[in-house]
Amino acid sequence: MTSPALSAADLVAEARAAIREVAPAEFAANPGNAVVIDVREPAEFATGHLPGAVNIPRGVLEFQVDAHPAVAYVSDPALSHKDRPLLLVCRTGGRAALSARNLQRMGYTDVRSLAGGVEAWGQAGLPLVVR
Repeated sequence: MTSPALSAADLVAEARAAIREVAPAEFAANPGNAVVIDVREPAEFATGHLPGAVNIPRGVLEFQVDAHPAVAYVSDPALSHKDRPLLLVCRTGGRAALSARNLQRMGYTDVRSLAGGVEAWGQAGLPLVVR
């Protein structure tokens, strides 16, 4: 017996039901020590991203996140990097939600997704870095 095929929208909705999303103003008011990971492609990232964000594209995220210095606490290997607070970001929130869900499945315990993505961040009048 096979399951019915899911659309991309179905997958995103399923991920959103299992993760925590945070509004741009809420995160801006209290970022804590979260690592902001922008999962868009490098060309998209260059058009504007959250201050301090690191770019790890969605297509390689699961393979590279463990080794990224911003995530892995390379200054103190005794700390468990899987407990590091992470905020996943994309253009509108779909890729970030899928990414957050996969990182949870990989054992990351403090993962959030930015509701509405970079578009919502900019619409809220929050700063973007362009390079």
